[in-house]
Amino acid sequence: MSNSKVNQIYPTFDPNGVGVAGKLFGLPFTTEESEVVVLPVPWEVTVSYHSGTARGPEAILAASRQVDLFQEDIKDAWKLGVSLLPIDENLQADNNKYRLLAGNYIEWLEEGAGDVQGERFAAVPDIVNKACEEMNDWVYRQAKQYLDKGKLFGLLGGDHSSPLGAIRANAAHHTSFGILQIDAHADLRQAYEGFTYSHASIAANFLELHQVSSLVQVGIRDYCEEEYDLIHSDERIWLYSDKYLKAEMYEGRTWASVCADILDQLPDKVYLTIDIDGLNPSLCPHTGTPVPGGLDFEQVDFLLKKLVLSGRKIIGFDLVEVAPGPDGSDWDANVAARLLYRLVNLAAVSQGKLKWL
Repeated sequence: MSNSKVNQIYPTFDPNGVGVAGKLFGLPFTTEESEVVVLPVPWEVTVSYHSGTARGPEAILAASRQVDLFQEDIKDAWKLGVSLLPIDENLQADNNKYRLLAGNYIEWLEEGAGDVQGERFAAVPDIVNKACEEMNDWVYRQAKQYLDKGKLFGLLGGDHSSPLGAIRANAAHHTSFGILQIDAHADLRQAYEGFTYSHASIAANFLELHQVSSLVQVGIRDYCEEEYDLIHSDERIWLYSDKYLKAEMYEGRTWASVCADILDQLPDKVYLTIDIDGLNPSLCPHTGTPVPGGLDFEQVDFLLKKLVLSGRKIIGFDLVEVAPGPDGSDWDANVAARLLYRLVNLAAVSQGKLKWL
């Protein structure tokens, strides 16, 4: 939205003051007025360790009002127009129902998958897979309608299975693009625990799209042998593991030079999928599957800014696996809200919707 139009519609909004209650970042914009539309997807049906990521979107919304809107390198960032769609109550109810079913099944697997309840659990993978496919189709429809309108579309999970539909929608809009994945896990397992759309299988699933020309994984520090073999056999995958990144810098390389190498593997159009557990666990202690190590906040910001400065276009993004603490702690959401605001603005600059200062 143009500055003059923002000033005309919201002449009394003060970006230095208190934001609007119940609105993402306290911004006053409607979905129609916004250049960026963010979809909350409270889905964690296949989580295999800690639960809570389904409450991530709501927690981030609450924390986002504490984010200062000023960006020292982006002109009038707040005037872009950003809005969060309402949480779908039917989707939330389905998550709760199928999460209970999948959780009982996973517990049975972990206890040895005994014959006593084998017949009872035999149908669970198919039931859960169908529910996840319906979720993916719903996300696809939501994403496509806003992409068709020329909006920049983002997604808030939920676990890392939630953005597949959004990536499919981008594949319907673009003949070729790369994916930059910031994550602690490779997520390349095939149908993990019998679930085709597991949070541990998202990368394997979107690699099935022929439009995905390259996958650049950054910060990875947890993967199985099956994933390791796939990484080294699929020429589209570029792994920049956390161990490799740290070793390079311990040997004296700068983060800037490492980022340049990472960006060299990406094409002109890039989709960003960011699992919060790619960061150091001190920044996201309640995420679903935390792993020691990881990137710090400014490292991620530096990499994303360099991506935009390189002239590449961010076509879409997701931020997933954020979970509030069981004691009501909002630290994870606080970090995520700030990362989301930066992500929104950098993506908008890459599309010419905002300008550098």
